[in-house]
Parts: sequence; structure tokens; C-alpha cells
Amino acid sequence: MKNYFSPEDEKLKWKEGEPEALLKTVVCTITKRHNVSSDGTEGDYIIMDAPDWVIVIAELNENFLMVKQWRHGEAALSVEFPGGVIDKGEEPEQAARRELEEETGYKAGKLTKIGTVNPNPALFSNHVHFYLAQDLVATGKQNLDDDEFINCMEMSKKEVLDGMGTEAFPHAIMGMALSLYIKHNGGRI
Repeated sequence: MKNYFSPEDEKLKWKEGEPEALLKTVVCTITKRHNVSSDGTEGDYIIMDAPDWVIVIAELNENFLMVKQWRHGEAALSVEFPGGVIDKGEEPEQAARRELEEETGYKAGKLTKIGTVNPNPALFSNHVHFYLAQDLVATGKQNLDDDEFINCMEMSKKEVLDGMGTEAFPHAIMGMALSLYIKHNGGRI
């Protein structure tokens, strides 16, 4: 991969101070860090420290297997690719397999990593790992967490593409997932 950074860019880096936990929750810890730039400018910056996540683009019968669930931040239902939090000590691929099966009742015969991004590097310290699941086999049973309520559906790839950015598809990370899928497929949906 091409290196886009030059020695001149080194002055853009900040020295990070030790994180101070401001709030610990079940999904993340909000920290404050006192950071200093190369020219001596300093300030306090708020960072959300959370475990990494996985998103699984599941192909089924030339369609995508999508999940529908309530999103508390949006206070609305959302159509998304399956995914979730990587458990402590779990590898991203293990989490992708687990989340796919838990949320949809399908196992992946083939799982391919197609990318990793930071959801918002200005505020988040974690990463999202994206996988393409193919050759799905139905187990016939979801295995949801106690606070998860999810319905599954098959959707055409075009319908998912057309839906991104609409009220039913508000999740920006799903747009990134679709973008990585298209890149993986040589520009085709």
C-alpha cells in the first residue's frame, strides 16, 4: 500500500498524555487525555475507548442477509449487516462467525476479511473489522443476547445500495461496509 505520509507530516503528530477515565459503562470508557502538539499547543481531548467491533456482509442466494433492530441513539429501527462487539480474548474472525450465527442463525462456509477502519478517529480508539461471509448454512436458530431483539431478512444487493443513507439505513458504518464490499468485488455490487 502507498505511504501517504512524508517526513514533513511528522510535525502534525501530538504527544498523548495518560488517559484519565471519566465514565465507565458496559460498552465503553470515556477518557480525557492532555495532549501536546509539536509546537507546544496543548489541550484536553475526550476519547471513547471501546472494544473492537465486527460487521459481516453475508451473501445468501445472490442477496444480502440483513438484520433489523432498534438503535437507542437514533431512537428508531435500523436495517444493517449483522455484527457486534468482539469479546475480550476473541479474534475478529471468531467474533464475525459468532455474531453471524447469533444474529441470523446462519454459519459461514467461507469468511474473508475485506477491511478494517476506525469508526471516527477524532473520538474513538477502537476499530471495526469487516468480513464477507459466503456459502451460508442455516442452523435454524438465532442465539441473541438478553437485550437483543433482531429480525432477519434477505434483500437484493441493489435494494441495500439504494437504501444506504435513507431513514431505514441510518448507520454510517454500514455504508463503509458496503463500500469495502464493492471494492473487494472490483467495483461491482
